[in-house]
Amino acid sequence: MRFVFDNGPQVDPLSPDNILCFMNGPLTGSEANMSGRMAIVTKSPLTGTITDSHHGGWSAARLRWAGYDGLVFRGKAPQPTYVYIHDDQFELLDASEVWGKGVHDTVKYFKEKYGEKDLTAIAIGPAGENLVKFACWINEDDRASGRGGTGCVGGSKNLKAIVIKAEKKLVKAADREKWKEAHAKALAEIMDERVVTSPRKGGLSVYGTNVLMNMTNVIGGLPAKNSQFAAFEGAEKISGEYVNDNLLVDNPTCHACPVACKKEVEVKDGPYAGLRMESLEYEPAWSVGANCGNDDARVVAKMIDTCNDMGMDAIEIGHPLSIWMEASERGYTNGTGKIDWGDGAKMVETAMLIAKREGIGAIMADGANPTAAYFGHPELAMTVKGQGVPAYDPRGIKGMGVGYATSNRGACHLRGYTPAAEVVGNVLGPSTITDPLEWKGKGELTIIFQNVHTVTDCLDVCKFATFAESLDSFAAQYEAITGVPSSAEHLLKVGERVYNLERYYNNLNGFREGSDYLPERFLKEPSQHGGSKGHVCELDQMLEEYYAKRGWVNGVVPESKLKELEII
Repeated sequence: MRFVFDNGPQVDPLSPDNILCFMNGPLTGSEANMSGRMAIVTKSPLTGTITDSHHGGWSAARLRWAGYDGLVFRGKAPQPTYVYIHDDQFELLDASEVWGKGVHDTVKYFKEKYGEKDLTAIAIGPAGENLVKFACWINEDDRASGRGGTGCVGGSKNLKAIVIKAEKKLVKAADREKWKEAHAKALAEIMDERVVTSPRKGGLSVYGTNVLMNMTNVIGGLPAKNSQFAAFEGAEKISGEYVNDNLLVDNPTCHACPVACKKEVEVKDGPYAGLRMESLEYEPAWSVGANCGNDDARVVAKMIDTCNDMGMDAIEIGHPLSIWMEASERGYTNGTGKIDWGDGAKMVETAMLIAKREGIGAIMADGANPTAAYFGHPELAMTVKGQGVPAYDPRGIKGMGVGYATSNRGACHLRGYTPAAEVVGNVLGPSTITDPLEWKGKGELTIIFQNVHTVTDCLDVCKFATFAESLDSFAAQYEAITGVPSSAEHLLKVGERVYNLERYYNNLNGFREGSDYLPERFLKEPSQHGGSKGHVCELDQMLEEYYAKRGWVNGVVPESKLKELEII
């Protein structure tokens, strides 16, 4: 089916004409490793760029088992509405009873209404309803399509939830014998203990994504206190190792995942005692932890759980908060009350104000840039294209500098995860291990990662699969499942084509020369800590290399490249 919509690149993200897509990949719902991912795609109200934000758990698989490759929404419902998919039926129903509820109560309502067995609910919270520009969608496993404000777009359409009731019906391979061989090879790669699953070496299976907290801190790659510093003295207290020893209660997993990086925790003491939530992921733990000068894992847990319930990006929320903290420290409060670094109680209070758009929260709800402008110091916003940087300091991890600058959805680590080579050193093989402080070659390295990660986003498999699986393995699985011939070379070309198409969309929307940048703090304020001491990020040199390898002209895709890739 071909969709023809009047939603060109310059569409208002919150207008009825903007489309909101919930999309599966060709491997979703199959036995393929880590294939439980769904992409929510729209034009971002936070950045004005194209955005796609992916979440795991079981919702993507159940959408496929219900018989759908994706859902596309346009327009605006006249009243709060949810979608109910069951027995090959698609219904739009009244959501008035759950409008205003948090995600957790919304999910509970649908489980009671339809039964918990075989049920998925993906919902927005009050933040999405109140058009917080970094509102997101959260599913019943507290898995978030977090970045870019996709939940804000849902709120603008009066769309509260997608509810799916579907029994497990694994997608069958077109060629079963090819599939057995391809799957066995891919699983062997994933289970290689040198990569992600080693209990002896302490990989993702043991400590989850937060295994990175101490690693990045030691090398001077952990931004702290609104990126004033490149290391945080309290990092150990919010790390994966600390969580494992003090808070961990369970290791749930997503569909078809042998890694189990999710870490369910319980707070045992303090004002949030009894809180059980899932989980202290690295980037959110950094955002409301090191980024806000907070070393209390209990506060981190409460903040992330609050964001999940209200339906807000737990990475983005740390940016307006840390801006207010730095403004308070420097006396830029503009008549607003102060907040100290690491003031956990006030952070939780402010998170609720943001979700409700009340008081200072009404300013912060529009993101970091408007918050910094409100305090009269736009330079305090650590953003690219309006989206806050994640948990890697480009003074200590240089590839992330050019990665943030050239990400098509604003500052992002998932569009080209160079720390896999610069910090972890295990994604495309030992030859990709590189010095995080060396800027030369990082333009080309970033392109490789961007193209590869675009492929995995298209397939929709977890990024952690690329820590171990080769493109040959992805191609073999794709071919066996779909029956369509493929190869590593073919997939890389697909990745290049899609990344250029996204860039072309942004170019048409006004993101042209000069749109790829970093906050000046990373370019002019040398790191004072750890292995990165004395370093700044050499963005201009890396961009020159990057553009030359991409075939772009100062960030713009020329007509010759568009024709080469058959985009026009």
